Amino acid sequence: MSEIEFDAILLAGGRASRLGGGDKTALVADGQTLLERSIEAAQDATTRVVVGALPDAVLRPGLVITREDPPWSGPASALAAGLRTLDEARSTAPFVLVLACDMPRVADAVAVILRAFSDLPETDGCIAVDDGGRRQPLLAIYRAGAVREALDGFDPVDASMRRLLAGLRLAEVAVASELVDDVDTPDDLRRLGVTRPASLDGLPGATG
Repeated sequence: MSEIEFDAILLAGGRASRLGGGDKTALVADGQTLLERSIEAAQDATTRVVVGALPDAVLRPGLVITREDPPWSGPASALAAGLRTLDEARSTAPFVLVLACDMPRVADAVAVILRAFSDLPETDGCIAVDDGGRRQPLLAIYRAGAVREALDGFDPVDASMRRLLAGLRLAEVAVASELVDDVDTPDDLRRLGVTRPASLDGLPGATG
């Protein structure tokens, strides 16, 4: 898909509180779990790190699994954990793709981001912006060194991604909201055609 050398950090540790709890990444769209769709969307990454996947998640060979510390301490903390894991793996990829694992059309969104970033080499990254003008920090590619510098002396536990990224020069790339849409509520499940496996029958409002 891209000649850019990058790793990927896939954030899979949300509580799914508005769905009644459980592993939201195990929800199914077009025959694949949301986690599987995110893994495939990052297939061109040198190393893929899944942060926060539950123990019973079905993962593919060649992935690295880690967890934010403490658990449930937010996306900035999960990103920091992913970068530590890449450091331990001695990765030298200059960029890191960061994805939340709750977007059914994540592969299409990633294609837009990578295509745009190939023309923006002097920035610290490329961040998706939806039709409403909202930045999507968990659908972005960043210069890995710039994020590591931002984390130096920064406590990511329960911190906002906005504050972590405040000093980075990020190019905004328009990505259609239909590609950015994520699954947060029972209404989202119905609207996006997402179903649940039998193991998640307790989640309210799911179809299928």
